[in-house]
Amino acid sequence: FCQVLLLDKFQSESKGRDREKLTGKALLLDTFHMKCSSCLLYSGQDVATILRLVHNLIHEEEDEEDKPSQKMQNVGEHGQMALLGHSLAAYISMMDKEQLRKLTTRIQSDTTLWLCRLFRYENGSTCFHEDDRDGLVKVCRLVINARYEEYATEGYVVLNTRQPVIYQGASCRSGLGQHLCSQLGLPLSSLCTVPCNTLFGSQHQMDVALLEKLIKEDINAGKLPLLLIANAGTPGAGHTDKLGRLKELCDQYNLWLHVEGVNLATLALGQVTSSIMAATRSDSMTLTPGPWLGLPAVTAVTLYRHEDPALSLAAGLTSSHPVEKLRALPLWLSLQYLGHNGIVQKIKHATTLVRTLGEELAELVPTSGIDVVELEDEGTCIRFSPLLTAAVLGTREEDVESIVAKMTELIFVMSSTMSLREDFREETHKRSPSLRYINELAWPGLGVVRMDEDRKKQEQEKINTELLKKLQDLDTDILFSTGPEFATEQGCIFVGMVADDVDVSDLVDTIAALGRDIEESGKLLQNMTEVVRKGILEAELQLQKANEEKLMEEGMLRQLPVVGSVLNWFSPIQSSIKGRTFSLAAGSLDSTEATYSTKAQADRPSLQDTPISSSKKLPGKIVPAFHSQSLW
Repeated sequence: FCQVLLLDKFQSESKGRDREKLTGKALLLDTFHMKCSSCLLYSGQDVATILRLVHNLIHEEEDEEDKPSQKMQNVGEHGQMALLGHSLAAYISMMDKEQLRKLTTRIQSDTTLWLCRLFRYENGSTCFHEDDRDGLVKVCRLVINARYEEYATEGYVVLNTRQPVIYQGASCRSGLGQHLCSQLGLPLSSLCTVPCNTLFGSQHQMDVALLEKLIKEDINAGKLPLLLIANAGTPGAGHTDKLGRLKELCDQYNLWLHVEGVNLATLALGQVTSSIMAATRSDSMTLTPGPWLGLPAVTAVTLYRHEDPALSLAAGLTSSHPVEKLRALPLWLSLQYLGHNGIVQKIKHATTLVRTLGEELAELVPTSGIDVVELEDEGTCIRFSPLLTAAVLGTREEDVESIVAKMTELIFVMSSTMSLREDFREETHKRSPSLRYINELAWPGLGVVRMDEDRKKQEQEKINTELLKKLQDLDTDILFSTGPEFATEQGCIFVGMVADDVDVSDLVDTIAALGRDIEESGKLLQNMTEVVRKGILEAELQLQKANEEKLMEEGMLRQLPVVGSVLNWFSPIQSSIKGRTFSLAAGSLDSTEATYSTKAQADRPSLQDTPISSSKKLPGKIVPAFHSQSLW
């Protein structure tokens, strides 16, 4: 009680104190709140105090020296749309019921249609859930309701007649089967873990032959095979089960096939492997678009096919409450913001990183024999086969250790680059429109920029080419290039991968400053060219006018070829046409008459300085001496 009175006193005193005392009291109040978080004030608190308390709670662990600080995820514009969706959902929930029902139905139907088309899942329904395991739990309830007709009235008693069995692979994520049993009220004996291959195929794939054997044994024991959980990208190694063969087995023994895994994201790409494409034939699959697309607090989605809406409602896959349908609103907004191309590019960018990592390793450790391969079941992989390469390349244990060290270094650089991409994008936007950020998601580096003011295409390419040369001449470890051959944007500057100690703001400032210098020098040259061009035009006009005056002065007879020569012999005239000089410094156009007269005076020596050749007496002849000056 005394603590509460003390806090109230602090609040009453703060109204009459100046800013310095207010700051001291606020700091004391923050410290007190951190220590006594269970105290609820009688008079309440203002928004600023509450936000400051939340800020202190968030950064409380960062102040401790023993714990390393971890940088929070950057929230881009598409992430801001997701955050906006949560606020809008709370606001929309207060609308009229009929209006709310229409709006939520539209939002959910649109999102369902977009996801089914995007991930090639025809005639599917959607269930939005916060926990990515809840979709599988609800699907299991649906299958139980469908396979046990009296389950809705009798409950768990009907399960005693034939015990249900759920099958999962040994490489499935840990704790998933136990979570299902606890949520469904089933004993752990209802969970059957199928081992992976031991002789043939991947050691992370489910053994299909052994699975069929276990199903037959359970049927003979009077059990009911209910559901099979398959992986399209195991958590440990990213392997994909043989989904096509598993689907045939499920159809044969009437099992529900559920697929999950990160490789399901590749269904949105233009080219999909047959092993992943088989997931579209499954009865249900769980997608996690939040991590795939970088959307904060976006629900997971389970796509499923079932014709009985009553059973779907009983299992919790659908809801009659409009407010629950608002879970799809953040994803609905984000999908519209990204668009189909934006979604595909984000997923494609992630697959490109694997190839880039393999190519960098092969270049850094050439004696390792590392190669990047495209596998039908697994996608892009890094292959290390010493039996094929060690004898030829002379691979040693030191090379393998170098591979591990380089891979650790590259993964660290790749992670830091991904975390700084959004900062680079925001810093570039601050310097627009002169410096423009190009959204090239297929580029694994820090980003792509271009000097992009209102100019012709040739001028832009010239400026960006000159800027790229200046950036490449800088003393830095950052790689600047024109990008790969398959890049959609041309004439851009591609910034490579960077470490976490790079100051993104300084980097963008350097790029923008060099670009401005090139632009200013280009403008100076352009202005000088324009001045020279105008001077040449003016000189041509003056010379043309002088030529016309000469024609009027000399007359037409002097222009005739033979007559003009005779007249010029008997009565020569001095040419009055002079050239023109253009001064770049003064920008003026002058006559060359003064220049020629000055040059003539400099070349003609004076009479006193002109040497006179001495007379040489020859027999019978006297040769007079002439001035070196012309007779005419």
